[in-house]
Amino acid sequence: MKLIRRILRIALVFIGLVFVTMVVLLLVDAQRTAYLRIDKSEPAANDTYLIKNVNVIPMDQDTVLAGKTVYIKGGEIQEIADRIDVSEVAIIDAKGKFLTPGLIDMHVHVWDQYELGLYLSRGVTALRNVWGRPEHLRIREKVTSGKILSPLFYTSGPKLTGPEFIGDDNLQLTSPEEAKKKVLSYKESGYDFIKTYYGLTEDLFDAIIAQAEASDMDIIAHASQKVPYPYHFHPQIKSIEHAEDIVQLPLGYALDTVKLQGVIAGYSKSKHTSFCPTLTVYHNIYRMLMDDNILSSAPLELMNPLIRKVDSKAQFDRWHQAKLGDASVVPAIKKQHDFHLKIVKGLHDAGVPIICGTDSGIGVTVPGYSIHKELAFYKEAGLSNYEVLKTATVNASKTHAMMRSMGTVEKGKVANLLLVDHNPLLDLSALENPSTVFIKGIRIERGRLDDFEQRARNRKNLLASGIRYLEYLLFVR
Repeated sequence: MKLIRRILRIALVFIGLVFVTMVVLLLVDAQRTAYLRIDKSEPAANDTYLIKNVNVIPMDQDTVLAGKTVYIKGGEIQEIADRIDVSEVAIIDAKGKFLTPGLIDMHVHVWDQYELGLYLSRGVTALRNVWGRPEHLRIREKVTSGKILSPLFYTSGPKLTGPEFIGDDNLQLTSPEEAKKKVLSYKESGYDFIKTYYGLTEDLFDAIIAQAEASDMDIIAHASQKVPYPYHFHPQIKSIEHAEDIVQLPLGYALDTVKLQGVIAGYSKSKHTSFCPTLTVYHNIYRMLMDDNILSSAPLELMNPLIRKVDSKAQFDRWHQAKLGDASVVPAIKKQHDFHLKIVKGLHDAGVPIICGTDSGIGVTVPGYSIHKELAFYKEAGLSNYEVLKTATVNASKTHAMMRSMGTVEKGKVANLLLVDHNPLLDLSALENPSTVFIKGIRIERGRLDDFEQRARNRKNLLASGIRYLEYLLFVR
């Protein structure tokens, strides 16, 4: 008996030491992202001023409003005019630069707060996180309460799947009753959206949709192979994700332009569903197949260390082995990517709202940087620069009611803005390196944005990231 008590005491001490170590690691990681904290006593936190001598790209029309003055008060756009007379207000001389809405990435996976600064450094001022965990609720609280500099942050709950879709990143539902309870619990927890995923049968899907309607929660759909593709054209589903799923599901892996017309017609008739292509993440398969050294490349240093060590490597190994087994996989992936461009152009021409999403944060899809690759693909598909820019601004902002205060430069909108040296309506690359980012009116200059990026590159938080993921595995799934 004494031996048992001794073993228990040792076990409790060990558990206590592990717990304390975990807490210390999380506190240290939190302290290392203190550079994002907003000190409202600092001049840099000022959210009221005039921007003079600026060329405004409003994005409610395809034009440039030349030589304007923009009045920002309390983080909101108050007025745009040739001249505005306001006393005792700081003045920013834009010197003929171009003012655009901040970019919105509608499909991301956030793993730590370093990524928030990284997104800002590349002009992304709002994020729709589509695999939610408790850590994301904590991030959103810091953002909405004005504690940290970050893109505006919206998050789904954990992904909902059917019982056959096994994986620690999924939450398998087994009955309609369980499905309804999960939607209710996500609403009560404070998640913004429901994310549906593979394996949902009609009875499970019906239960999710019914409870989402009752709970006033929008659904983001990664199409389920257990229901017909048109099943996703429900008014409660605000966007359907991934061009590759159109190829895999309704087209049955055939790059068939005739069958594609039927899919496009379904989207067009729905009149309420946006499409989020995430072309970049699929094209990155091709990049992995073509570059044996991609995991050691400089851009990959910007990925979360845990993801780089686990997910990035697993995806690279998977496709490397596929190439060794059958070299024809390389041109096949490229051919499908090219077909994805046709999907985007066809849906766009049919009037379906395209919303920009990258699937960044997983594999080799780098936060912040990837949105500019995604926009370049839309341009390659045949959209004009204005139409491309709409996907990451006004189109994205119209997807959910809670996001409609963004997306354009006009009176009453939140001052999430970019100041860029050249006109992106002529050259989209002008957006890649904004000289100034405004987030809820707070001005962040290029030097500080570069520092955000450098800190993300140098972070060493693999263990802290693992602890946060363990929280999800132990207390959510």
